[in-house]
Amino acid sequence: MHITMIGSGYVGLVSGACFADFGHDVVCVDKDENKIAALLAGRMPIFEPGLDELVARNVAAGRLRFTTDLTDGVKDADAVFIAVGTPSRRGDGHADLSYVYAAAEEVAHAIKGFTVIVDKSTVPVGTGDEVERIIREANPDADFAVVSNPEFLREGAAIDDFKRPDRIVIGGDNPRGLEVMRQVYRPLYLNKSPLIEMSRRGAELTKYAGNAFLATKITFINEIADLCEKVGADVQDVARGIGLDNRIGSKFLHAGPGYGGSCFPKDTLALLKTSQDYDAPQRIVEAVVAVNDNRKRAMGRKVIAAMGGDVRGKTVALLGLTFKPNTDDMRDSPAIAITQTLEDAGAIVRAYDPEGMESAKSLLPKVVYCTSAYDAADKADAIVIATEWDAFRALDLNRIKTLLTEPIMVDLRNVYPREMIEGAGFAYHGVGR
Repeated sequence: MHITMIGSGYVGLVSGACFADFGHDVVCVDKDENKIAALLAGRMPIFEPGLDELVARNVAAGRLRFTTDLTDGVKDADAVFIAVGTPSRRGDGHADLSYVYAAAEEVAHAIKGFTVIVDKSTVPVGTGDEVERIIREANPDADFAVVSNPEFLREGAAIDDFKRPDRIVIGGDNPRGLEVMRQVYRPLYLNKSPLIEMSRRGAELTKYAGNAFLATKITFINEIADLCEKVGADVQDVARGIGLDNRIGSKFLHAGPGYGGSCFPKDTLALLKTSQDYDAPQRIVEAVVAVNDNRKRAMGRKVIAAMGGDVRGKTVALLGLTFKPNTDDMRDSPAIAITQTLEDAGAIVRAYDPEGMESAKSLLPKVVYCTSAYDAADKADAIVIATEWDAFRALDLNRIKTLLTEPIMVDLRNVYPREMIEGAGFAYHGVGR
């Protein structure tokens, strides 16, 4: 199959490289000349474990190429995936669909023969209808079908998620379009990956509903963690006790400083805006968004309390800046609000992150960026674990203790057992413990 990806960002690049690895002929199109030049030179615009090797292998095999020329990239395609950004729109929080619609209009003039246009970007209900209208108006003679095929990739595990998915969701009602999509994903569903076909609007809503539910699980266990601290329970015991119930499941029950990243904050907000447009309030999701927003600064206040209630002139060693490990993504990371809360209270923040510091510098310009966890801890008054990178799971506690002016650890990811840290002579502050 000939596949075109419009957009060479996180979703487009990972999906395109994986499709090429299945044996499809893939071209990734992007208007950003610098990004395409970097990809042609073998430099990845994002950090994702294994992506550079995957891209290099398929470029060398001739199955994957990159271009800024949309017409050339689309003309021979059986399926054109629109995988451009849909950020929250300034002012009202709706998903900004301008990039999706602009891509649809350009694609309309470039397609030849029957072509499936695939909405891969995360888009609100009804976007596929508008994409179809745009293409039909721009090129009345075009032979095409529009389907929805939402992505379910986790940053840091995207390649494995694509190649071993829990499910593949395809939304549409055009028989020829659905058959093309079956062939596109044939290497996966022959390996028993469930391919679920539904209406286009159903597929669009599935993506938002899934992310909203996961965000709700995270927020639920975070509020239970607060209660655990008050009553003298350990949230990890409670999470295990409820997670072993198959109806609940153990995933996304890890208490921490709140969710962030490129999906959950944006998608929960977009779902709320859609619900308002259709007069179908989503009260649970409204509460989730509000609680999560408040929690991030609350974690900054937790650090201040652990340091005696006054951090003016004191130094905090912050380990981890990205919203999760194995990514360089800083979007809506809890570390941003935590750092700002500490700085607002007069603290100096020394930070280290294995991949996220370049992305963080424009967001947190006052932070002192360090070369290692130990460099960050040098002469700091407390150490805070904000992201659970593997590099922070086996710190030399004796070395950390000698570097700190006060042996205080605030473990916002519950990486360490309390008894281990207290046994090493630290004052330990976890979440929900």
